[in-house]
Amino acid sequence: MTFEQFIFYLFSAVTLFSAVGVVTARNPVYAALLLILAFFSSAATWVLLEAEFLGVVLVLVYVGAVMVLFLFVIMMLDIKLDPLREGFIRYLPVGLVVAIAVAAEMILVMKSKSFSDVPIPEAAPLSSSNTEALGEILYTEYVYPFEIAAVILVVAIIAAIALTLRRRKGVKKQDPGKQVRTQRADRVKLIKMKAEVKTKMKAEKGR
Repeated sequence: MTFEQFIFYLFSAVTLFSAVGVVTARNPVYAALLLILAFFSSAATWVLLEAEFLGVVLVLVYVGAVMVLFLFVIMMLDIKLDPLREGFIRYLPVGLVVAIAVAAEMILVMKSKSFSDVPIPEAAPLSSSNTEALGEILYTEYVYPFEIAAVILVVAIIAAIALTLRRRKGVKKQDPGKQVRTQRADRVKLIKMKAEVKTKMKAEKGR
């Protein structure tokens, strides 16, 4: 066994154990942290397979954004752990049956003749890195689908914000435009008043 194979099996084992821990962990925070470990191990496996772009995207997008958001939501919510434990024990037999069925189907498909007889084309050697080659193809041959997908995502974000926007009456809010255009005369007002201290003192002396 070479060193690369040892590292591959090590990262694969860590990924499997952390994935099982995500499902079996009773604390949701621990489950989220184990999922981060699974993502890191999967990213390391992608890098070993010379797919460094997928590994970097997995770390940046899922670990750096999605899982951080999950952790914030989990820690902000008051999650009761007792119903979660009861539900896990209740649905454990059904989950095991489904997992065994899925694993058996995958093994049967991979061992079938039709799957093993498929010719695997040899990959052409790249003159540059995987990320550079992917970017070159994405921004030359597929630039229009890429731009269309970006526009669709922006429209979807705007539509989601517009649908969730609620206008309520009587809610106090700040206007940044008015705050920027404010003047000293709008904030400070000088009022001239007569001194009433002496008149009060004279009235008290007369009594």
